[in-house]
Amino acid sequence: MAENFDLVVLGAGPGGYVAAIRAAQLGMKVAIVEKEKVGGVCLHKGCVPSKTLLKSAELFQQFKNSVNYGIRANDVRLDFSLVQERKEKIIAQLQQGVEQLLKKNKIVVYHGMGRILGPSIFSPLAGTISVEKKDHEPDLLLPQYVLIATGSRPVDLPGVTCDGEYILNSDHALRLEELPQSIVIIGGGVIGVEWASMLHDFGVEVTLIELADRILPSEDEEISREMTRLLKKRKVKIVTGAKVIPDTISIQERRVTLQVEKNGERLPFEAERVLVSIGRKPNTEDIGLENTSIQLNKGFIQVNSFMQTEESHMYAIGDVIGGDQLAHVASHEGILAVEHMAGKETSPIDPLAIPRCIYSRPEVGRVGLTEAEARAKGFKVKVGKFPIRALGKSHVLGEIDGFAKVISDQETDDLLGVHLIGPQATELISEASLAKTLDATAWEISQTIHPHPTLSEVYLEAALAVDDKAIHR
Repeated sequence: MAENFDLVVLGAGPGGYVAAIRAAQLGMKVAIVEKEKVGGVCLHKGCVPSKTLLKSAELFQQFKNSVNYGIRANDVRLDFSLVQERKEKIIAQLQQGVEQLLKKNKIVVYHGMGRILGPSIFSPLAGTISVEKKDHEPDLLLPQYVLIATGSRPVDLPGVTCDGEYILNSDHALRLEELPQSIVIIGGGVIGVEWASMLHDFGVEVTLIELADRILPSEDEEISREMTRLLKKRKVKIVTGAKVIPDTISIQERRVTLQVEKNGERLPFEAERVLVSIGRKPNTEDIGLENTSIQLNKGFIQVNSFMQTEESHMYAIGDVIGGDQLAHVASHEGILAVEHMAGKETSPIDPLAIPRCIYSRPEVGRVGLTEAEARAKGFKVKVGKFPIRALGKSHVLGEIDGFAKVISDQETDDLLGVHLIGPQATELISEASLAKTLDATAWEISQTIHPHPTLSEVYLEAALAVDDKAIHR
């Protein structure tokens, strides 16, 4: 028997389950289909496990250097099995929390592979969902609306297969039982830099290879330079403007060798493991999109500003639509989509108010345009910068590297971009996101009283620096 629902959500990641809960709050009868575990990639293969490992790596370094805080800690050793055990406990606890939320909101969860069927005797429109399981007849769900939130997976290097033993992607790396002595990371974007920072702090010899002329190529150039300087200071080897030659990758005597092309020369590298971190691709195959009018562009589902596809009763959010492949963005998109379905007054997401975070050491936070992007758009900019080391709190913490950068429009004083690199940048960036959402100016930030001693004072000083009025510089 087919069952009717107001909404069926494909995928129980941070976009899908949040959307399902919001729909239930609005009085909809909701089902969610998940082929693995609720919580999705973010909880099981991305945000949560990687940040848990990063915290252990950070603490390991702090204990090793505790004498700098007047604490002599002897025989500091890393037990990576306990690190992984802690990670799994956190995942299990949070998964249970998501399951309880779904149950509390009376959302029906179907475990299996969800596929969209074309028009049939059940419905004149595409959108009947078949939930397929092993050795089981498919369940048929008849929704008024469909929300596709099937997420993404790591991209393989063309011509190279990640075997999970010697050549890894980020999914494999999270399941390591033992740390290698050395690793080559291919890709110097957000994921690559986080893994480089983490593994180095765990004591692994790290080489980071990036095709572009700098690591973190989508970030502000000054942020990229500072991250490069600080990683190199920690003895992470960074090679930019280098293209990996896939057919040179080989495994010999439990080691991986490869060559990269840089400035017309071939450079050899060797390590116990290779980690490929060159991006993620959408999970849009084999979910029945061919039975709909939904349009794809390079595999990503095309939507309007309300997350609506070419099929007006079908919406898509998160990694499958491209753009900012971030968990918090997917959640926001899910709420927007559901409220639009329900006829609520909604506003499209402002991409320039979205906070973007990198959880390496040091951390990076960003809202809005880079300086280069602002200039390319024709803005006449004025820039305020302020170093973290000028703050008393940074010396208390023993973390004095980094800076804040505020970019404003000379003509209107509008805030164009805010960039942070340094301790707790991923927490601090929310103030900039709020400022951008409220259309605040640098002057308004400078008039906001910030407590002392805190790292948040960096906003006050950087905002003052926009008009050359910084006090402590």
